[in-house]
Amino acid sequence: MTTNQQIGDFALLNQDVKMPWLGLGVWKASPGEAEQAVASALNAGYRSIDTASAYNNEEGVGKAIAASSVPRDLLFVTTKVWNADQGYESTLKAFEESRRKLQLETVDLYLIHWPVKGKYKETWKALIHLQKEGLVRAIGVSNFQPHHLQDLEDSGVVPAVNQVEFHPLLQQTELRAYCRLHNIQLEAWSPLMQGNLDLPLLSELAEKYGKSPAQIVLRWDLQHGVVTIPKSVTKHRIEENAGIFDFALSDEDMTRIDGLNQNKRFGPDPDNFNF
Repeated sequence: MTTNQQIGDFALLNQDVKMPWLGLGVWKASPGEAEQAVASALNAGYRSIDTASAYNNEEGVGKAIAASSVPRDLLFVTTKVWNADQGYESTLKAFEESRRKLQLETVDLYLIHWPVKGKYKETWKALIHLQKEGLVRAIGVSNFQPHHLQDLEDSGVVPAVNQVEFHPLLQQTELRAYCRLHNIQLEAWSPLMQGNLDLPLLSELAEKYGKSPAQIVLRWDLQHGVVTIPKSVTKHRIEENAGIFDFALSDEDMTRIDGLNQNKRFGPDPDNFNF
């Protein structure tokens, strides 16, 4: 992991696909908000956009991409199959719906949104099929714990990405170690703790480096080799969140942030969810 990365730098996934280290998340954004946010992000230099069928804003994302002057081959678009659509045939159908809404021939990364018991192994087979057909460049999962990942080993295809809740208060040490061992790229959703950034250490470091607390956290992600997709629909925050490639946290400050871990979730527990 270098400290002089630029906004266009990539992580190389285990399926030989390049994924930008920084992306825009559009969770809880309306279609119109998502369209505006994606337009702002692309203008600010972002090349990775993360959505999901459950966000109900794929159409807005698709409109912004279609209107952009950024060539398609420079964009990295992620979407996800929702829980109610899991299973082999229903996943294939859901993918076609997502592709239609996004107005895309291919999707760069397709994820299983949550590990639905009794469903995710068949869903994974559908993702493998989509990749073999050339409709998806890389396939992965979201919110999977090590035991969920182990269930997929028989398929012979290791997920390229595991997108999980990850931030200074929830550092997922065991999961990170498992993903490193199996060359699965960890990606952080809610990296900014859903706005709960009012921590004295983050304020102190923000002042020290001349950055915002959000930028400190996002830089910490990068230096841990974690892809990060902060969500915002506000133009100036989207631009601010991209300002993380012109500085580096010292080893000492990285360790201090590491010390904030409380195993605290702001989102659902992957082993205990009912949706």
